[in-house]
Amino acid sequence: MRRLPVTALTVTALTLSSLALIYHPADAELFGKKDDTAQVMPSSFADLSARLLPSVVNISSTQKAAPPEDMPELPEFPPGSPFEDFFKDFQGKRGGGDGEGMEAQPVASLGSGFVIDADKGYIVTNNHVIRDADEVRITFHDDTSLEAKIIGKDEKTDLALLQVKPEKPLTAVKFGNSDVMRVGDWVVAIGNPFGLGGTVTQGIISARQRDINAGPYDDFIQTDASINRGNSGGPMFNLKGEVIGINTAIFSPSGGSVGIGFAIPSNLAKPIVDQLLQYGRTRRGWLGVRIQTVTPEIAESLGLKEVRGALVASITAGGPAEIGKLEPGDIILEFNNLKLDAMRQLPRLVAETPIGTKADVLYWRNGKTATTKVEVGELEKAEKDGLIDTGEAPAEVKPGTGTEIPAVGVTVSTLSPALREAHEIPENAKGVVVTAVKAGSESSEKGLSVGDVIVEINQQPSLDAATAKKLIDDAQKAGKSSVLLLVDHQGKDDGRFVALRFKK
Repeated sequence: MRRLPVTALTVTALTLSSLALIYHPADAELFGKKDDTAQVMPSSFADLSARLLPSVVNISSTQKAAPPEDMPELPEFPPGSPFEDFFKDFQGKRGGGDGEGMEAQPVASLGSGFVIDADKGYIVTNNHVIRDADEVRITFHDDTSLEAKIIGKDEKTDLALLQVKPEKPLTAVKFGNSDVMRVGDWVVAIGNPFGLGGTVTQGIISARQRDINAGPYDDFIQTDASINRGNSGGPMFNLKGEVIGINTAIFSPSGGSVGIGFAIPSNLAKPIVDQLLQYGRTRRGWLGVRIQTVTPEIAESLGLKEVRGALVASITAGGPAEIGKLEPGDIILEFNNLKLDAMRQLPRLVAETPIGTKADVLYWRNGKTATTKVEVGELEKAEKDGLIDTGEAPAEVKPGTGTEIPAVGVTVSTLSPALREAHEIPENAKGVVVTAVKAGSESSEKGLSVGDVIVEINQQPSLDAATAKKLIDDAQKAGKSSVLLLVDHQGKDDGRFVALRFKK
């Protein structure tokens, strides 16, 4: 089970003694409204557990570990020394001595999974459970053990599909609809915590759509059902016995369950599993844009009344978005007639769109909405063709002197051959280069750094240092509360928009 980065927390616990509340739809009238959709807590989870346990499996994966190569040479001892035999044995065990070293010891990983096809033996788990495995074995509820084949895996969503050859009838479960699950609904988790074997825990959905920075498509269900190491890849069930989540990560200062676990929603997992089943890999949609969050400052700078959508920071040359006439600075408001309330919705919507689909895109540009059609490409092909930035950090650059712009706490200089060489800025990059950032300033707080190239200011080209200062000063004199910059880090075409507020 993956553990999330944690910080020290101080928690005040409130203990309720001799008080238990079980909610029933009829009790909703006590709160002034009857709710016929509320789940009723069963008197026992025994029948449900008995039906589901045979479908959940334990997974052990092994990987050969190479013997250490950096151990120090052992000392020489005179013949007959009492230490000679001892160190000779030790030398042999570490692979030295007469050359017949011990074989590399396997590294084992334990996790959980569940059967989705009883006849063909397909099993779903997390990718991190079987990552880099040389051998994967499945242990069923009746202690039957079979070797499994990896059909496909996906690092971006941390999912994997395995297959065994059944020797006897298996028990399979189906995916349910995770979108209808609500905060407060009962769930049951079954897995293999600490390698103990099939273990059932229950709880509720604590939150939905959690972003835990695990990947580009984060949309986790949070639960207080007890989840520990070894539960990775195990199913989270609704009270109908349908899989509505795949237990993947925990938030834990101690390594054990503290009541904060995360599961991949079934509606995100099922399309990935279907692709792994059909192709042995994923085939995601691709738009060819790099996006960022629309902040209140950015919305104000672009004249957008609602703070929503996805801001296009840069466009991939020759990609679907460029062909569809989208431009940096556009805010995508709808994709295929689906409204974007937040930037993070767009990657998943695009990824789940069939390749070749001509999608309708509603966007904001120059103070008004416009529409275009974009033919969705394939993400994996774009990655293979090297069209997507690897995100490698550029070399560190040194600060210099230039034109100071006190309004935002930054110093800029007009690009020159000497500055291009000093900051490794390409010849085709245009704008002014940041040569100093004042500590504690708005520019510093928003992440501007020495070597950044400011390409545009309020969507006007910043041709030289004097122009850049005038554009910013004019915006402040006009009563604007902020100014919008298009910034390339060292001119490497990874542009992002930065809204800088003027200090009152």
